[in-house]
Amino acid sequence: MPAPSKRVGAALVAVAAAAVTIPALVVTHPPAKAKRAIRPAKLPPRRVVPQAELPPVEPVKLVDLAPDDARAFNETVPFSTLPNPAARPFRFAGSAEDRERATDCLAAGVLYEAGDDSVGERAVAQVVLNRLRHPAFPKTVCGVVFEGSERTTGCQFTFTCDGALTRWKPSEAGWKRAREVAGLALSGAVYKPVGYSTHYHTDWVVPYWQSSLDKVARVGSHLFFRWSGWWGTPPAFNRQVATGEPAVAALAGVSPAHGMAAALAQGDAAVLAVAAYTGTVPVALPSDPDTFVVALDPKAAPDSYKAMALAACADRPHCVVMGWTDRALMPVSASLLPNQSDAMGFSYLRNREGDFERALWNCATFPRAVKTECMRRQVLRIEAPVAAPVVTAPAAEPLAGVRRKGEAIPSPTAAPAAK
Repeated sequence: MPAPSKRVGAALVAVAAAAVTIPALVVTHPPAKAKRAIRPAKLPPRRVVPQAELPPVEPVKLVDLAPDDARAFNETVPFSTLPNPAARPFRFAGSAEDRERATDCLAAGVLYEAGDDSVGERAVAQVVLNRLRHPAFPKTVCGVVFEGSERTTGCQFTFTCDGALTRWKPSEAGWKRAREVAGLALSGAVYKPVGYSTHYHTDWVVPYWQSSLDKVARVGSHLFFRWSGWWGTPPAFNRQVATGEPAVAALAGVSPAHGMAAALAQGDAAVLAVAAYTGTVPVALPSDPDTFVVALDPKAAPDSYKAMALAACADRPHCVVMGWTDRALMPVSASLLPNQSDAMGFSYLRNREGDFERALWNCATFPRAVKTECMRRQVLRIEAPVAAPVVTAPAAEPLAGVRRKGEAIPSPTAAPAAK
């Protein structure tokens, strides 16, 4: 048996060793963190809307959950085990002007909702077209995308009422890609995984409408849903869509089709009705500061149109002024149709880099003594700068979008709120 002094010495060594090793073990093997309890999502009772009753389109309203808790809750929501058939192809049948507006509305929807993610953009486009065919939603593409946008809350796609359209602008490449996705969707392309989904939300939120819909797909961070019961089945998507896409002033900054329409809709503040040139200068298109579209008074002196154009163009090196006596034939898209070109009463074109400047009149309406001042029948494109007075291609091509290089594209999770 060791001597008492040796026993005391050994005990002190053991205590010293414990003082070093125990803290080290605590650092290298920390106690397991207690799993945070998920606050229950207080969703309304599940309700399957009968076929005889049109299902309500509820505004965006979220359950009060932290993002991590919402993700955990969404993981507990099972995917539907019922069939998830692909939607039927959709083919847009409206006019050229309507298609331009529809394309840009859909492009804005997919880009602002899904960000720089072509797969996510295709999924969002499919949801928009599914809604278009469903009787619970508006009858036009632009109507679906901008439903509820006039309210600060209650819009169906959050980018339309949360200020996103004014906070950032997509790059030229991003806008072009979104328009390509939109164009393909309007020409019959189908994104099969989301089936007949009419709703979606990001996985870090829980909307109140979720309890009455079936979860059918996940695409990236977005979860896709369709109505439970008959209203989520293919026969419910039988509505005939309307013609006549509305002009959306909020898209004026990114879409020539909507920018021109917005300018026309603003009346004389943006489109000058020329009784005679009295010094009032027309306002350029919101989408193109070097292009002016004006309404002409056929009773005014034809030379007053040129005076108005010179005042409007001022010292711009590139400038286009186009005028019509018939407002009904004024263009509402980026391209002029043949009948709109033929009906143009006056145009002024300037390109100082090419040392070109010319005012032309429609001599069938405004006879000119000098025949070189008469327009020839041709299709023009509205674009700047103007490198030549006339684009003589047999048909005008729509612009791919007005964008500047170097602008940021939102991430695929740019729209966290529910739809």
